[in-house]
Amino acid sequence: MKLLYELSKEGRNSFQLPTDGIKDYTLCEKRTSHVRLPDVAEIDLHRYYQALSKRVHCIESGFYPLGSCTMKYNPKINDVVASLPGFAEIHPLQDLSTVKGAVEVYELLNRGLCEVTGMDAMSFQPAAGAHGEFTALLAIRAYHHHHSDFARTKVIIPDSAHGTNPASAVMAGFEVVSIPSTPEGFVDIEALKKVVGKDTAALMLTNPNTLGKFEKGIKEITNIIHEHGGLVYYDGANLNAVMGIVRPGDMGFDIVHLNLHKTFSTPHGGGGPGSGPIGCKKILVPFLPKTELPYRCGTEEQFDSVGKVRSFHGNFLVSLRALVYMITLGGKGLRNASEMAVLNANYLYKKLAPLYGETADTICMHEFIVSAESINKEIGVRAIDIAKGMMDKGVHPPTIYFPLIVKEAMMFEPTETESLDTLNEVAEKMKEIIGEAYADPQALHDAPKSTPIGRADEVMAARNLILRYRFH
Repeated sequence: MKLLYELSKEGRNSFQLPTDGIKDYTLCEKRTSHVRLPDVAEIDLHRYYQALSKRVHCIESGFYPLGSCTMKYNPKINDVVASLPGFAEIHPLQDLSTVKGAVEVYELLNRGLCEVTGMDAMSFQPAAGAHGEFTALLAIRAYHHHHSDFARTKVIIPDSAHGTNPASAVMAGFEVVSIPSTPEGFVDIEALKKVVGKDTAALMLTNPNTLGKFEKGIKEITNIIHEHGGLVYYDGANLNAVMGIVRPGDMGFDIVHLNLHKTFSTPHGGGGPGSGPIGCKKILVPFLPKTELPYRCGTEEQFDSVGKVRSFHGNFLVSLRALVYMITLGGKGLRNASEMAVLNANYLYKKLAPLYGETADTICMHEFIVSAESINKEIGVRAIDIAKGMMDKGVHPPTIYFPLIVKEAMMFEPTETESLDTLNEVAEKMKEIIGEAYADPQALHDAPKSTPIGRADEVMAARNLILRYRFH
């Protein structure tokens, strides 16, 4: 497929602006060369982007079971409301008296998310999940420093955690202490007891965890941390399994980040747009990022705030979409969404596990993991080969090789928005792929064959990116 620059013909334009009465204007005095934009006709431009769109796999075009990322369908009413001029055309520097509707959006969303999470206040500044993690850890550090508890320098993180957890902890100035999971996939409580102490600032935990299991001993875990003076942070990436059923605040968590671009159904993928607000109990409210918006509980002085972590008030239109989703479903609808997500995951798990020589005799939450380890040992086909084969079947691959504690892991998250027909169809395609693997392993090593490009050298692609067009 040719790029726009390769389609360019000098003098060919899509439209002409009138020249009468328009003064010449230099866009940038420092620019010394002409802006080299492609010259293409309107129909060429339209066909180019139409062709690009056909190369994109999105939730509107097919099944997208990206484990731990909750790629659910985004109802179009969310986008319609976010496109209203009164929301889409305002500016964050306007006086708050002129954007009362936007302020009310934050007030309503603050109230709703606090109800869902069991927290007392929210901050909507963080731009995405990892940013929310980092901001929450800054608040935890500020809390301990406020109490002159400077010895709390360590953050405990299970070995099944999202990779951003330890990265965020280190960026916030903490030392990471990793604890193992039990063979059943839960936090090893005895191992936790051995490392917790007066130097513990916090425990970072995802529940349900990345293995798709709900921590049975969650109250004991949070009590252990609190007894030693630490705080407990909730990674909200998997909230889609429990919203409306159980709340992080009731489990004993002190602070939480949410992925509005996942759980609350806004456009997701390609690096944005995102929103990762944090919610906390009252003891942490004074340390939340500064804001001019009056949506937080009470009128606490923010003399101990961690400051601003993002410009203005966060990603407003993503927050707006999340509010529309929440209002549309209501409390019962949010609970039903979680119940259907768990039901869909268990149904597909029962269908797929036997293909990998697994029994599926346990209940998962909203996502599950199967392993290609036995298939790899038997015929040399790995998880990445199966994932590439799925692309030839028109199915987006799941997350592979995560969590790291499961060899040849494949993590599926079908979400609540998929039908029984879709799940059955996907299960049948997976059965075909496994059958083809045993009949001709090399065929999967060579997959995909039907995509715009074949099997790429992924290491080379990651380390030698071509990010700009070079003129000849």
